[in-house]
Amino acid sequence: MAKLLVIDDSPSQITLYKQMLEKHGHELLIAEDGASGIAKAKEHNPELILMDVVMPELNGFQATRKLSNDPETAHIPIIMVTTKDQPTDKVWGERQGAKGYLAKPVKEAELVQLIDSFLV
Repeated sequence: MAKLLVIDDSPSQITLYKQMLEKHGHELLIAEDGASGIAKAKEHNPELILMDVVMPELNGFQATRKLSNDPETAHIPIIMVTTKDQPTDKVWGERQGAKGYLAKPVKEAELVQLIDSFLV
């Protein structure tokens, strides 16, 4: 169906994404930090990005801002999926350019539905 870029530093979370999304026909690209995620987004032009927030070096808010402000990647919708679940975190994520925001642990149906809403 779609090529998705997952930017998350947790191996268990990446495994969970693979289990949830590959069975729906999605191809997953993986980056384990914000900087490599930006590089992969530019190289592979995914149809959507799933972004964690809490990561070393470049966090998800910073990476989202860079991707959203870069004409080369600004068209790619970013969904933040994070343990940071306060209303202010969501507002801040949206101000950085995120189009969606889900709190971990995320439900498969909710994640797939949100992804599909951007791929129509």
